[in-house]
Amino acid sequence: MEIIEKAPAKINLGLDVLYKREDGYHELEMIMASIDLADRLTFRPLKEEKIIIETNSGFLPTDRKNNIFQAIEVMKKNYPFEGGVHVELQKNIPVAAGLGGGSSDAAATFRGINKLFQLNAEMEDLMRLSIPIGTDIPFCLQGSTALVTGLGEVVTPLSKPLPQCWVVLVKPNISVSTPRVFSKINVDDLPHPNISLLKEAIEQDDYKKMTKHLGNSLEAYTASKYPVVKTIQERMIQFGADAAVMSGSGPTVVALCEKHSRALHIANSLKGFCREVYVVRTLKQ
Repeated sequence: MEIIEKAPAKINLGLDVLYKREDGYHELEMIMASIDLADRLTFRPLKEEKIIIETNSGFLPTDRKNNIFQAIEVMKKNYPFEGGVHVELQKNIPVAAGLGGGSSDAAATFRGINKLFQLNAEMEDLMRLSIPIGTDIPFCLQGSTALVTGLGEVVTPLSKPLPQCWVVLVKPNISVSTPRVFSKINVDDLPHPNISLLKEAIEQDDYKKMTKHLGNSLEAYTASKYPVVKTIQERMIQFGADAAVMSGSGPTVVALCEKHSRALHIANSLKGFCREVYVVRTLKQ
């Protein structure tokens, strides 16, 4: 028996850092959306008490440092099942890119193990168990388009998904450490996008209004350390993007286009500048 799960990437259309909490973490308000760039995970039961992860990516650990491994351990502890698990991961989402690849893989693992061993775990319980592994995982468990608050663990689906459009992703050849970014920022110095107006535009299915309110509090800081982020954003607009914004803590920059031909033009124009360029769609569910 085997279970196959897709793990879609996420993009941040809006990301606001509200304040630093007493526990040292930052309170966030975000609009996240799923896109059809996805990893593919295949789960098979093992008779032995082992966790084996195989992947086509040479950048990922396959031991306890991997979110997939940690998710299996959490499920094993809370819903004891006999034997072990073999996971085959086909990695398509860029690593350390601000696209939630590791979190989405963990979310797919929670879903996959639940189905493979018929554990009948409720979604609310999976979301609660996932938080110590990564605060993007609760959103990735649900997907679609949502308002995400707290550390990232409070997920409120929007009444409508992101208006259908084309998404161009460009990741420069750098990696950005999210914990490092948050350790360096000063909330008082950050810009604050209007997440409420962005949410309103999406729920009104108003594409033009939505593109006016994209924003990311972390973009200015990451771009100051890695100027290539700003360069990519400027070129996307120059080549005809309706809007462009950095996703997460970066470094991937996201451009939105209503027309496929425009998205292809932007992608082709940037392929000589960056190696990792993708043209994808938003997901309705």
